[in-house]
Amino acid sequence: MDTLTVEYLNGVVAQMTSYGERVQFSLTSGQTPNYQVINTFDKKMAFNGNHHLMHPQEDEFTGSNATTVLTLEQVKAWIAGVGVKKTVSARTARVSSHSRTGSSPAAAKVGDLIDVQKYEYFKNNVQKLPEGIRAYSQEVSNLMKNGMSAEAAFGEIVQQYF
Repeated sequence: MDTLTVEYLNGVVAQMTSYGERVQFSLTSGQTPNYQVINTFDKKMAFNGNHHLMHPQEDEFTGSNATTVLTLEQVKAWIAGVGVKKTVSARTARVSSHSRTGSSPAAAKVGDLIDVQKYEYFKNNVQKLPEGIRAYSQEVSNLMKNGMSAEAAFGEIVQQYF
């Protein structure tokens, strides 16, 4: 997943803008992976690597065959970060993250993206957030992995616990 080009990801964003605010990538379909766009009603439209509609294989977007669901904001942040890390440091981060968690490099990339977004939101809003919210960091991450934006995830935690 970390080899995707900005042009490809911009095509994904174009489809998301038209059809739904969330996306999930297939991990079984090569250099430019198939993906499905998910709208607010949980309707899914699958696209191939050339951004054309397609019918996915039955298990293409389930379990370890697919990434977690990402929001439009997460994909845009991913685009902004494409090519920023040096190859050596990115490889080191992937290898250490992979060996530490036992997850795939793509899952590590998604986790890194969520951590960056969570940190940025926290840093920019620390004065507005209740003291002690840091204790719920993992819950914020889990909500974001399920497609919530950082703002929505922090809001959910504040509503539940404060």
